[in-house]
Amino acid sequence: MVQAASTLHVLTLTPFFPSDQNEVSGCFVAEPIEKLSQFGVESSVIAVSAIHHHRKRSSSAAAAEWVRYPQLPGTLGLSSAGKLLYARLLRRVRQLHRLKPIDVIHAHAALPCGHAAMLLSRRLKIPFVVTVHGRDVFNNCHLGGTPAAWRSQVSVEVYSAAQNVVCISRKVQEILKTGTPAEICSSVVHNAVDPSLFSPNQFDPGGSGLEILSVGMLLESKGHELVLRALAKLRPSFPRVRCRIIGEGPDRARLEALARDLDIECQVQFIARQSRAEVAEAMRRCSVFTLASRDEGLGCVYLEAMSCGKPAIGCRGQGIDEVIEHGKNGWLIPADGLEELVQGLSALLGSPELRTRLGAAARQTIVESLTLSHQAEQLAAIYRRALA
Repeated sequence: MVQAASTLHVLTLTPFFPSDQNEVSGCFVAEPIEKLSQFGVESSVIAVSAIHHHRKRSSSAAAAEWVRYPQLPGTLGLSSAGKLLYARLLRRVRQLHRLKPIDVIHAHAALPCGHAAMLLSRRLKIPFVVTVHGRDVFNNCHLGGTPAAWRSQVSVEVYSAAQNVVCISRKVQEILKTGTPAEICSSVVHNAVDPSLFSPNQFDPGGSGLEILSVGMLLESKGHELVLRALAKLRPSFPRVRCRIIGEGPDRARLEALARDLDIECQVQFIARQSRAEVAEAMRRCSVFTLASRDEGLGCVYLEAMSCGKPAIGCRGQGIDEVIEHGKNGWLIPADGLEELVQGLSALLGSPELRTRLGAAARQTIVESLTLSHQAEQLAAIYRRALA
């Protein structure tokens, strides 16, 4: 058994990582890695992408080697992608293992990285753990049919072989347990935030400066439509409130059309993807953060807003309701709860005192248990248990 004081060498395999095309993608993987050295973990990172995508590492992220592998486009080939990735990685991982023995492989997502890690583990006798980052635990991709059944079967095989399945929330862990054998070892490690980057300031806009902020992909599941409809209902009471929506996605044209139809176009600003620093500044500037997502394993953006000392509104039944306590450090509404969202926004926009109180409690929640150092410490403990 490895003692706590010894240094471990962990190989991270991930499809999520900052690249030259997208410097914010996968920051939830890259940022904790930078803290692991504080807890006796040396990291090597291989970031992977299918051969029809071409990515290079971002100069602003932790060092990573990008590897491309063959895969049929879309989800059809996902069940076999792990084998192809394994074949692509085996020689390189052997080289790394010879230079400095790898103690643990940490794969992000069951397919394809978890599957490749399982095969590498068997071949090289290295234990592995796998993190599940969302509610689609079994890679059904919200579709049925034979390909979805194949993906689910391989995912369960990966989870069964792993020394630990790391879930980003208890909600994700519950979904995992519904479709896997009881003996599978799993742990909950919430995503976390850098409290120095996402930090509060003393400015809380009031009156004509009131602003609602939402950050997330422009997809139907993210609930941006609900925010726009709530804004229209708030207009008689808060005629000058503005809403900024940061993100990209296929729903932008539809959402812009909805804003026009609701006659709130002049109050809404759609902003393309921003850097981490720009998002942090937007969170500091807003009055209230909301993302009415109905399909969220946890949601890093809620944590980031909370770290900036802002009240965040999320939906019950999602992973974030494990962090937000309604009326204490944030606000919770039912999924698709338009009237509840209107009531919450009205209460928060109308009361600087309530915003200040909830924002201060939100910041305290992050500082006490949800910083990157907290997350890294928990991951380091899981790596050491994997060797026990």
